[in-house]
Amino acid sequence: MLEKALRILVVLLALMVSACASANEAQPGNRIIYGLTLQPSGFDPHIHASSELGIPLRSVYDTLVYRDPTTGEFVAGLASSWTVSADGLSYTFSLKQNVKFHDGTMFNAQAVAANLDRIVNPETGSQKAAALLGTFASYEIVDDYTIRLILSQPYSPLLDSLSQVYLGMASPTALNQYSNERYQFNQVGTGPFRFVEYVPGDRLVIRRNPDYAWGPAFYTAPTAESVDEIEFRFFTDTATRALALEGGDAQIMGELLPIDARALAVSQEIELLPVSVPGQPLQFLLNTSIAPTNDLSVRRALILATNREAIIDAVFQRFSPVAWAPIAASTAFYNASLAGAYDYDPGQARSLLGTAGLVDSDNNGYLDANGADLTLNMLVPPWGLIPDVAQLIQDQWREVGIRVELETVPTRSALIEQVNEGAYNLVAFYDFGEDPAFLNRYFSSDGTNNWSRVADAELDRVLTDALTQADPANRAALYAEAQRIIMDQALVLPIRDYVNLNAAQSTVHNLTFDAYGWFPLLNNVTVSGG
Repeated sequence: MLEKALRILVVLLALMVSACASANEAQPGNRIIYGLTLQPSGFDPHIHASSELGIPLRSVYDTLVYRDPTTGEFVAGLASSWTVSADGLSYTFSLKQNVKFHDGTMFNAQAVAANLDRIVNPETGSQKAAALLGTFASYEIVDDYTIRLILSQPYSPLLDSLSQVYLGMASPTALNQYSNERYQFNQVGTGPFRFVEYVPGDRLVIRRNPDYAWGPAFYTAPTAESVDEIEFRFFTDTATRALALEGGDAQIMGELLPIDARALAVSQEIELLPVSVPGQPLQFLLNTSIAPTNDLSVRRALILATNREAIIDAVFQRFSPVAWAPIAASTAFYNASLAGAYDYDPGQARSLLGTAGLVDSDNNGYLDANGADLTLNMLVPPWGLIPDVAQLIQDQWREVGIRVELETVPTRSALIEQVNEGAYNLVAFYDFGEDPAFLNRYFSSDGTNNWSRVADAELDRVLTDALTQADPANRAALYAEAQRIIMDQALVLPIRDYVNLNAAQSTVHNLTFDAYGWFPLLNNVTVSGG
């Protein structure tokens, strides 16, 4: 009996110790709540494409290289160094040693290979990562800590791609253990924070990795004030975001309403942190394949009839600059000479519409086509204050005789479905990235997102050359020319360069963002009064 009682006591003590350890781990010293503003369809960076997933996962995964957030230059990540062949067809990476994934698996060339295999496997269904690899064809494992990536043709944006969270390195052990569907709930990287849990619609939690010692140079060493655990919660209702900050339900929040950000700008308890996001501006792509936007004069008239300054005032509270080009001014190779092009000029807009043969024959205030009021169809997704912008454009174009029918589409998939049907004149959409290689997807004749339905041989040549040139000066010249052609052909109506309105409580310090604008450098964040 005594022996049995002793065994029971040992078990109980073990359970008590385990419970205490779990409680200590579940309540780290410095814990904050970070407000996410979108519930993505999924959180696997190899599969899914949202910017939102990168906000927590940038700290779970390391990438082979990084862009320095201050200089924009490429710096060592999991690769300590790299070389590019003279013909641009192979990239050889020397990998850091003694790096461990959060599950104890060693990082090496075989791990990189396993990640590449997963990303390019059609069964994975990658929405972004596979495309970022461009002309990647194969790899060669030179030794345990050297891997060579082979390209079918030169692809200058490769280093930029490899620095993005979508190509973050995941543990091969975890990838083998979990299906593609389950891995997003059991993610394992090498980053400064390890993945704890993801409960769809409720929370995602990450916790500091105490063994992390191989980060990029711009990561600072942890201190007693460093954040230990971050719980991400979803604030999909824009009206609740500022209230959550003010009430202490979140310590950090992104994508605040501009009107709320204006009010918070004078707060002593909250710091406003606007961040310019490189990539495409909020824009409307004009469909060149159907009337009347198949007429260049009409497309130019629509841009001239848009009072973008008024939109910036009313919708964005002057936090965002007016956009003049198909890429934002904060993006590499921006063509600054386009600033001021197509400035608001309703008189010239009316003249161009007249040149296109559009007149108000029944004097009802709207131009006619084929004996009826001319009506343009605009596809309007719900994010990024696009509905507010579309409403103002509808009002502004009424002044020059253009009737616009706004067709609301609730989701990204519904938008793509409508675009594929082709029955639209304009569609609002934008993409992000530091390298303007994304222009090829939108404006090449065979681009996957060629929603302008453009087919221009000269533009195709320029965009293709820009992908293969290694010299940054040559790429800058080519992308400047591409932007000029796009705007000369009036393929897009740019509205505003994207600025993410972040804010944090005054107890949060050192919150900065990476070179891509969206993703916080959580490793460096500290809190006072924790």
